[in-house]
Amino acid sequence: MDNNNLEQITFGGGCFWCVESCFNILKGVESAISGYSGGHKDNPTYEEVCTGETGHAEVVQITYDPKIISYEQLMDVFFFLHDPTQLNRQGNDIGTQYRSVIYYKDDAEKTKAEEAIKASQESGRWSGTYVTELTPFEKFWSAEQYHQGYYNVNPNQPYCSAVVGPKIQKFKKHFGELGMLNAE
Repeated sequence: MDNNNLEQITFGGGCFWCVESCFNILKGVESAISGYSGGHKDNPTYEEVCTGETGHAEVVQITYDPKIISYEQLMDVFFFLHDPTQLNRQGNDIGTQYRSVIYYKDDAEKTKAEEAIKASQESGRWSGTYVTELTPFEKFWSAEQYHQGYYNVNPNQPYCSAVVGPKIQKFKKHFGELGMLNAE
């Protein structure tokens, strides 16, 4: 990858264990880091974010090479991995920390995010009204180290085997057929 031309995007689509695991195996993604954004407390902990009182969302910050994978492709993956019609939840994960949110850095990125939401809505992938927030990016706080690559280290943990694993398998099948995954 050309490290001089890398870009970043930060968004939340439910539990970051699911999202981070998938993005880390995409061609063109240098890193996907689990963390927190959108809240009012500096250096929040996982326990604090889980209360819903800090205002943060569980997010993934992706560093990628736009010559290999486009912003639009990343958005397609984002909308594949979570249901953007569920307000402040994903399945049984309930709370504002699980909200669907895209953090944009400038007006051009906001416009691209609006276009991605519109394209996803028009695709009919999800029925219902999209509730994905578009919020100016302010700060990203990396989650505790044990959250990074959590699924890879804990595939047999009950939540991982029941929720994360099946989501990753569905993701691998779909995006593998499109040739978008790194070789295992």
